[in-house]
Amino acid sequence: MMSKLGLSSLCRHILEADKSIRFVGIANKFGSKTVSEYRKGLVPLLTENESTLSTIESVIRMNTRVGEKDIELKLGKPIYSFTLYEKIKRVTFLLDDQDYPILMISLNRKATDQESGVLNKILSIVKKEALF
Repeated sequence: MMSKLGLSSLCRHILEADKSIRFVGIANKFGSKTVSEYRKGLVPLLTENESTLSTIESVIRMNTRVGEKDIELKLGKPIYSFTLYEKIKRVTFLLDDQDYPILMISLNRKATDQESGVLNKILSIVKKEALF
């Protein structure tokens, strides 16, 4: 289990990994955003209430992918989920942390050609922190 300071450091490290990353946040198992950070100078697309609701929905969706033991035995556990919206891209990672299991990242919509490189950078940072 990482401390809140460790989680904040992880968010900053991921945010600094690529210019296309707009937002990084970590939610607890109940869907409450524990730490989050936006790129400097960025105007968020969602209000704080909308962001809270979006976080809860992300945790619920990721939780529906976990625990189906028959499927996990055949496919393995989920690593991340990717959603393409009209204005952004959202990647939700399942972390190996009982208390803070969900890492949410928003990317600029125009980052199409860099997508796999950005995801590899994020995966590398999370693996380095031993959260997979």
